[in-house]
Amino acid sequence: MRRGENIYYRKDERWEGRYVVGKKPNGKTKYKSVYGKTLQEVREKLYPLKVKYQIILREQGEVTLSFYEWGFQWLKEVQAGVKQSTYTNYEYKLVQYVLSEIGEYSLNELDEQAAEELLEGLKKRGFAPSMIQAVFRITKQCINLAIKKKLMKENPFTLIKLPKVVKKQNQALSKHEQKDLETVASEEKKGRGIPVLLALHAGLRIGEIAALTWDDLDFRSNVIHVRSTYQRVFSVLEKNKTELIYTDSKTASSVRSVPMSKLLKKVLLELKQASTSKYVVSSNNKPMEPRLLTYHFHQIRKAAGLPEIHFHQLRHTFATRCLESNGDIMSVSAMMGHRSTKMTLDTYAGSNMEQCVLVVEQMEKTIA
Repeated sequence: MRRGENIYYRKDERWEGRYVVGKKPNGKTKYKSVYGKTLQEVREKLYPLKVKYQIILREQGEVTLSFYEWGFQWLKEVQAGVKQSTYTNYEYKLVQYVLSEIGEYSLNELDEQAAEELLEGLKKRGFAPSMIQAVFRITKQCINLAIKKKLMKENPFTLIKLPKVVKKQNQALSKHEQKDLETVASEEKKGRGIPVLLALHAGLRIGEIAALTWDDLDFRSNVIHVRSTYQRVFSVLEKNKTELIYTDSKTASSVRSVPMSKLLKKVLLELKQASTSKYVVSSNNKPMEPRLLTYHFHQIRKAAGLPEIHFHQLRHTFATRCLESNGDIMSVSAMMGHRSTKMTLDTYAGSNMEQCVLVVEQMEKTIA
């Protein structure tokens, strides 16, 4: 028996009500059903859903492709235009953290509620605000392409208030700490202190140091050419496993040239004379694994009597010393490989205590 309300009496003696949820990829109308023992029971279930999907179809569109399917389509489309490390980052975060939570939603069902569901799922995993924001950035990019292709009308994820990232103050070493660290690093055998000096005197990232070759060093012009990076990323093929990749530097601004300090030139020339590898810092004639560089750094840090710090703070220290020496922001930004001077200012605008003391002393002199 069929009624005009799109309700049927089935052979199994149940009532079924069907409602439109959108269009399939082939253009055909897609329906979903509710069931009940009585006509009234089905009506009570059916009509709120009809109203709900009338609103969805009007505001979000007709496409019922699952977010899970679209997510993999998006990954396929962006893969050719990004570096492997960027792609593996996109894939891992999208599949493990987003699609696992809300992949069953169809595109036209994605709304603020779905976004809030994702946010709560990330919080339950114990993720820091910075990680939550990174996952949402990728999710927004994925949805924005769906909008561009007219599969959706708006991006509900832009409306969600995310936890704020509390920016850490500039974590540069003091001049005294830097001197102690440099002294120990300079005395290290087999060039194990070179990465510390490259970070402190040239602002190189740990992956850039691992990828540095002797061809990147111009001793005649006293310049270090930063072109590549060696880093560990999540494997595309094996879940929860990582792999090392050697690639070009991550952005156009990351490809840069940094002047070589006198100390760096001295220790690098000494190392080159004893080196048999094409890489400045190597293990078995291959780039040294960043994790091993980090291990060596902590051994040096402990020998210098420094507290627990991250290798990346050496890069911060380089930038801070440059600014303390009245280096202009454009030059410092270029040496750091930042996309813009704004990024440099945002990171290093906060003066450290040593600099604050100097400012106060100068202020006192003006009113003495």
